[in-house]
Amino acid sequence: MAADTLAALLLARADDDRPGLVFEDRVWSWRSVVAACRTAAAWLNARTFDGPPHVGVLCDNVPEMVFLLGGAALSGRVLVALNPTRSVEELARDAGATDVGLLLWDTPYETVARSVAETSGTASMPVPDWGSGDTPAPDASSLDASPHADPGALVMLIFTSGTSGRPRAVRITQRKIAVPGVSLAAMLTPADAVYCAMPLFHSGAVMAAYAPAVASGAALVLRRRFSASGLLPDIRRYGCTYLHYVGKALSYVLATPRQPDDADNPLRLAFGNEGSATATRRFGERFGCHVIDAFGSTETAISLTPDPAGPPGCLGRLPPGIEIRSWLTGLPCPPGRVEDGRLLNPDEAVGELVNTGGLGLFDGYYNDPEADAERMREGAFWSGDLAYADADGYVFFAGRGTERLRVDGENLAVAPIEAVLREFPGVIEAAVYPVPDAAAGDQVMAALVLEAAFDPVAFAGFLAGRRNLGAKSFPRYVRISDGLPQTPSHKVVKRVLVKEGWRTADPVWWRPAGTEIRLLGGADVAAIEREFARHGRQHLLEK
Repeated sequence: MAADTLAALLLARADDDRPGLVFEDRVWSWRSVVAACRTAAAWLNARTFDGPPHVGVLCDNVPEMVFLLGGAALSGRVLVALNPTRSVEELARDAGATDVGLLLWDTPYETVARSVAETSGTASMPVPDWGSGDTPAPDASSLDASPHADPGALVMLIFTSGTSGRPRAVRITQRKIAVPGVSLAAMLTPADAVYCAMPLFHSGAVMAAYAPAVASGAALVLRRRFSASGLLPDIRRYGCTYLHYVGKALSYVLATPRQPDDADNPLRLAFGNEGSATATRRFGERFGCHVIDAFGSTETAISLTPDPAGPPGCLGRLPPGIEIRSWLTGLPCPPGRVEDGRLLNPDEAVGELVNTGGLGLFDGYYNDPEADAERMREGAFWSGDLAYADADGYVFFAGRGTERLRVDGENLAVAPIEAVLREFPGVIEAAVYPVPDAAAGDQVMAALVLEAAFDPVAFAGFLAGRRNLGAKSFPRYVRISDGLPQTPSHKVVKRVLVKEGWRTADPVWWRPAGTEIRLLGGADVAAIEREFARHGRQHLLEK
């Protein structure tokens, strides 16, 4: 069996009696984990399906999810990871699009799962307790020699987070899990413990927490759901040395009350993606660990290696075969001219990250030729992610493909503006997004989550003192919120913020042309709407 398969990595742990899985007060050795995976595989093989052998699951991070994933790798069945935060109608649509023939659920999702099954006409049942030890493991010979354990064999279907559009089911093969697992395992030993609080129905936790634990023999410590206040107690309780995160998770941990002994913990490494430069720096300083923020997506077609010697906030250098190309011409973008941290030529320097050498680990979307065509063009993979590179080849994230702003004829990237706003004292998290301008183009709007009350005078002074932020990048509107709409993997759903604009119950401050920032009132909103009508653009407010 090939070394670049999840099945091979699992079976290498079959005789390992060291701790392999920890959940609340229970511990399984790796030997017991593999036995439970074999039991799950035999159970899956005994099911009959009218169509493809696809098994949907609605679960939090519970041991059964781990056993089911291993069972899929050993059986040739395909696990469809459904997002339990989606509505019944959306889940039924997801299950239908991925040919789910059987739906398994954990207790908290029984009602939702039964409704989904009824809507989609799919059989459903609770996920079995394969790890109880009550059911003897099957004869391993038929599983260990499984013809399905091929690097290109399908193991899972995982939906993209859907921050910028409808979620799409990505084909997750044996190698797609094994390759990053082996790579990250180089930073671990069997004595380590991997903390996994990000949801296993998304790719980040599977590839950057579960897979490296299997590959290295480190213990996998599961938390049912992420908790900012529970993270440090868990790290200490279970002796976790490696933490996986996604998106804004670090920012919310940093918002918990600071204690003088925060750095007194066993954590030495935090690995993830889409953490801001401010959050990753502060997290490492506060909790005494090294943070590696890498570029990644469910498609895994483009890989950038972080470079600690690079400028703050960079993703690393452009590797061979990866280019930044104009979405208008398809040609490579020239380097960005950066002065005092400010990009001077965004119109020509910001483009889309493209893998010109192929598809990397991307094996396509499931049954979605339209999505495949959008990403794969003439043998290259177009990520939809915006970036620019400086003269030394260091790459900086500029936002998603739907996060372009054009203010007074100038193209702006949201990520650099967000990075500046996160430096404002008291900011827990910041999101920047376009809202329409009454005359033409866009205006910049920001949503801030703060530790204390918003001080408009201090905020205006802060912006005025930033040389790395041009005047056109100053937010016209600032929304103060208790929290931002997020996916379960802690990525901000900006399309919700864009749709609401300044018409929200949250307080919104604004900066009319030539005036100081002030609170937006009902009369202001009426005046803004009259301006849109005067320019014949009122339809832009009817979203």
